Amino acid sequence: MTTPATWFVTGASKGLGLELVRQLLARGANVAATSRSADRLRAALADEDTTRLLPLTVDLADEADVRRAVTAAAERFGGLDVVVNNAGYGYLAAVEETTAEAVRDMLDVQVVGVWNVLRAALPVLREQRSGRVVNVSSVLGLVSLPGWALYCAGKFALEAMTEALAGEVAEHGVEVTLVEPGYFRTSFLSPDSLALPETTTDHYPAIRRMVADHRALQGSQLGDPVRGAAEIIARASVAGAPLRQVLGSDSHAYATAKVDALRANLAAEAESAPRTDHPAA
Repeated sequence: MTTPATWFVTGASKGLGLELVRQLLARGANVAATSRSADRLRAALADEDTTRLLPLTVDLADEADVRRAVTAAAERFGGLDVVVNNAGYGYLAAVEETTAEAVRDMLDVQVVGVWNVLRAALPVLREQRSGRVVNVSSVLGLVSLPGWALYCAGKFALEAMTEALAGEVAEHGVEVTLVEPGYFRTSFLSPDSLALPETTTDHYPAIRRMVADHRALQGSQLGDPVRGAAEIIARASVAGAPLRQVLGSDSHAYATAKVDALRANLAAEAESAPRTDHPAA
C-alpha cells in the first residue's frame, strides 16, 4: 500500500465512518469522504487537520454522482488504495409495516449504492493491480431477527455480493474485507439513524418492546467505535487476511450461534436431501 494511502469512505459524517476518517487523517492518509452533506462532514471534522481531506456530497443511489466522486478522488490523490462502503442506517419494523418506499430507500443505500461505488472504483484498483475493498456489513448480515427484516435484507445482500466479489477480483491483486460489527456505541440507535415505520399495527407488541429496548440501549452498547475503526485500518494492510472481520464479542457470539444452528439443521436434512436426486444409473 502506498504512503500515504488514499482511502475513499462513504457514510463518513457520523458513527464508525466518522471515527474512521478521524483516525486516517491523524495517520496522514489521504481521505475522500462522502456524505449526504459535505458541510455536515466539515463541521464534524472542524477540530481535525483536514489538509488531506476531500469532502464530497454524494447521493449513493445516483450512479453518475458516485462516478463523479470517485473520479474526483482519484484525480485529486493520484489513485485509490482502500474503498470503504460504510453508509447505512437501521430500520426496525415488522415486515408488513414496511412501505414500498422504505424498502427502496434501504436497498438504495445498502445494495445499489455499494454497487455504484464498486462499478466506479474497481477499474481504478484493477488497473493498479492493487488495493482493497472494505464492505461494512453487520452481524445482522449473518443473523436475522424479528423486526430487523428490512435492514437484514440489505446486509444479507451485501454479504452475498461481497463473497462473489472477493473471488472475482483476487486475480487482479485486489483484496476484499467484509466487516461484521455488533452493537457499537455510535448514534446507530438514536432517532436520527434508526428509522421506524410511519404506521404500525397492534399485532406486533414484541417489536414495539424491542424498539423501546433498543432506544434504552443507546449509549451503553458494548462496542467501542475508536477501537473498531483502528481494527479496520489495521486489517486493511494485512495481505491474505480472512474475508470476514468480526468486530465485537456480541457479534462473535451471534455468528457462532447461527453457525451452530445451521450445522444442526443440515445434519437433520442429511438423510432427506438426496431424495430429490436422479436415481443412480
